[in-house]
Amino acid sequence: MDPGLSQLDTATIFVIDDDASVRSGLARLFRSIDLEVETHPDAREFLARPAYTGTGCLVLDVRMPDMSGPELQDWMAANDVGLPIVFLTGHLDVTSGVRAMKRGAVDYLLKPVDDELLIETVRGAIQRHAAQRASQERVQAIRAMLARLSRREHEVLLFVIAGLLNKQIADRLAISLKTVKAHRARVMEKMKVGSVAELVHLCDAVGLP
Repeated sequence: MDPGLSQLDTATIFVIDDDASVRSGLARLFRSIDLEVETHPDAREFLARPAYTGTGCLVLDVRMPDMSGPELQDWMAANDVGLPIVFLTGHLDVTSGVRAMKRGAVDYLLKPVDDELLIETVRGAIQRHAAQRASQERVQAIRAMLARLSRREHEVLLFVIAGLLNKQIADRLAISLKTVKAHRARVMEKMKVGSVAELVHLCDAVGLP
């Protein structure tokens, strides 16, 4: 199953807009399809809340007092906050829209936005965020397994994924063939894989040469 689909029920949509009528209207729209919604009148109030660590999406107004939507986007990028952003604007600005998209925004929509388009866009953003989080969690799990390897096991792993045979590894490390086989078996066990191909795939996922 697509990880995003299973996350729709637990995701939170953060609506940030200085127009109270827009906030209430969007909140009703998202709640009508059983999504959790949290509204804020400005970026500062959103930043003052406890850090959100779940799956979600920002529906963010472009023009707001004190801190604009693009300024909040920049702050989130600088502070490694990975929530996807769907911008809403009442004044179409192509330059700002292109900039927002280049910086990772999911979309840049003109108010008043079509309800179905907005719902579809937000669902896509949630699914993308869920997939990103799943990938990050997988990388963290692989790194944790690598950290459990001894220095010698790590050396053997590097030779194995480079395609060397046990005898070649033994020659390179000046150890016995039996010892290489023992280290190799522990590597496979600790990395929870059953084949060299699986081991290579895991190492590729974390950029291990």
